[in-house]
Amino acid sequence: MQMICALLIFQTPELPDSLWHLSPWLDNLGFPLDFLYGQLAEQRHRRFIKTHTPLDGVPLDSRVTYIVTARHPLDTFVSLCRHNEFIGHPPEGSSPPPPVKHLTGQPRPPMPGRPHMPDDRLKPPISPPPPMPPMPVAVPAPPMSPEMLHDALLGWIADDDDPRRNTDSLPGVLWHLSDAWAKRGEPNVLLVHYDNLLADLEGQMRWLAGRLGIAVPENAWPALTQAATLKRMRDSAESLIPTPPGVVKDAASFFHRGTSGAGREILSDEEMAGYYARAAQLAPPDMLEWLHSPSNLTG
Repeated sequence: MQMICALLIFQTPELPDSLWHLSPWLDNLGFPLDFLYGQLAEQRHRRFIKTHTPLDGVPLDSRVTYIVTARHPLDTFVSLCRHNEFIGHPPEGSSPPPPVKHLTGQPRPPMPGRPHMPDDRLKPPISPPPPMPPMPVAVPAPPMSPEMLHDALLGWIADDDDPRRNTDSLPGVLWHLSDAWAKRGEPNVLLVHYDNLLADLEGQMRWLAGRLGIAVPENAWPALTQAATLKRMRDSAESLIPTPPGVVKDAASFFHRGTSGAGREILSDEEMAGYYARAAQLAPPDMLEWLHSPSNLTG
């Protein structure tokens, strides 16, 4: 989704900078907020910001469009385990940035909306970007055997974590998606299903462009759509994934599988029934029907 936004804004597969630089990750523990705010302040293109914070944890502003990407929770968990194997958890001693204030203690300044102006991408920045701070070294998790992954998945389904404290838990994932589902009627809240992106990437990109108010020349679509595929992103991984030491040793490994069904392949029919029963306790049935569908191209 981050790449799709970049392609729609710049309208070329040849991005003017690394994706992670064009689209800062505000809750990344490795970068101080003053660095990220400075990076955003220098941008002259339409800004697009990455966050892992659930929708109800960020300020809602009518000038901002919020895109929430949903994926089958079982696949989300398997992907997270894979992610921790080659990137790891944040190093000890790291602490998350304050949720509402600057490092100075003053309220965050408003982020004014900027119209989409394709020519802006050709203009130089107002001043040189601030130097990137050193990245803390993450500690990868040990590889998990199929048996370990199976047991971990069952434990994740059964755990009753507080969604406010553990957003990666099953209650946390379903709390986040249920909240986004309830807000999907808002004009600036877009809820996207990962399987729909797999089933009809160009159609979903065209829908997003329309909702974002971005006009894309018809002859540009084939190249933009191809650039958003997993294979093309894997081939271009070095320019898409942060490369400082300790972040990702093999950038291409970030794009591992990209298909759906990994979680369901691990569980028996009885265990899957247990998952569905647990999910029914945590989220509304209409949202779960949409979330668990292989593809539901209703926009």
